[in-house]
This record gives sequence, C-alpha cells and structure tokens, in this order.
Amino acid sequence: MVTYYRDREVLVTSGGVRIGGHDYRLRDFVQVWHERGRRQWSAVAGRGAISIAIIAPLVIGAFGVLLAVVLDASTGTTVALAGGGILIGLAAAPLADVLLEFMDRSYDRGSRRMEIWADIRGQRTLLLRTDNAQRFGQIYRALQRALDHDTVPR
Repeated sequence: MVTYYRDREVLVTSGGVRIGGHDYRLRDFVQVWHERGRRQWSAVAGRGAISIAIIAPLVIGAFGVLLAVVLDASTGTTVALAGGGILIGLAAAPLADVLLEFMDRSYDRGSRRMEIWADIRGQRTLLLRTDNAQRFGQIYRALQRALDHDTVPR
C-alpha cells in the first residue's frame, strides 16, 4: 500500500482515504473537486501591516538622511541626523528577516477557506474544510494521485 499523505486527521493511501474519522474506499469516489470561500480580509490586512512594518524604518532612515542634507544646520546636527537615519535604516535588516518569515507563514495559511468535495456513490460529501492553503494543496494533490493510480475506471 502506498501512502500519499498522512497527518493526525487525514490519511490518503492507495487503498482509501480517512478524513475526519470517516473511511472511504477509492473505488467509491465518482468525482472530486475543490471550492474556495470568500477572501478573509483580515489576512490581507495583516500582510499589509507587515509590509508597512518592513518599509517604515527604511523610509524614516531615508527621511533622516535627506533632512540632514537639506537643513542648513551645524555639523554636529547634520552628522547626528545622517548617522541616526543610517542606523535606523540598517536596523530594518534584522527586523525585515523576522517580518518576512511572518509574511511567508501568512501565505502558507492563505486568505481563503478551502474545501474538498467528493461525489461518493452519488452522494455529495464535504471531505475537508481548512484555512491552511499549503495543507489543502498537499491533501488535494495526494487524493488526486491516489485516484489516478487506482485501477477502477470512473
């Protein structure tokens, strides 16, 4: 038996599928499809906030350097403004690394609710509903691979 996907809630093998405590034989599947729910604007807003947090130190640092160049201030003030702007800009690098990791995770989770549906012996059945786009893709591809390798014609 070939295992295509396994986690604590889902098991997809060449023999069948176990999702949410229900067992299904591959030969009972007539059709499998997926549906996407509405966009969750909170996820999109969170990505926007992360983007602003990444860009803000760079903008503030550039503004400090620009202010130092434009102002007709004493040498000490000019050096302080330029140096402060450069330090703030450089502080963006480690901050950006942490924030970009949060951004990656938000794309893994996705911004829509995803569902996997199946026609099982003539009955429309919801197999899985998740907000995790990466997990959804892995399970859906595993299910399709299992059905493609199943010898029963559909």
